[in-house]
Amino acid sequence: MNYKYYAVETFRPGYEPSSASIRVRPLPGQGLSTETRVECSRQMRHNHPIGTIFKIQAKLTTREGGTPFLFSSHTWPYSVLTLNEAQDLINKSL
Repeated sequence: MNYKYYAVETFRPGYEPSSASIRVRPLPGQGLSTETRVECSRQMRHNHPIGTIFKIQAKLTTREGGTPFLFSSHTWPYSVLTLNEAQDLINKSL
């Protein structure tokens, strides 16, 4: 199913239209734009400070031919990472 581990971070959206007050984006260096949005656990987003880095299992997908995004089920586990741990994950996935 092409799921793999990604390092992602939470952020507050700027002027883009969004109903979510806290969004998630992949860290650079993983072959994805940092503009790629992530569908994942709302609990993960809201139970940690903005800027927290996570390791999630996800896959790149589209919904009905729309904009590609990373999908990770809200029921799947996630890990909080330090910046060094995230960089190690990114380096190992190259």
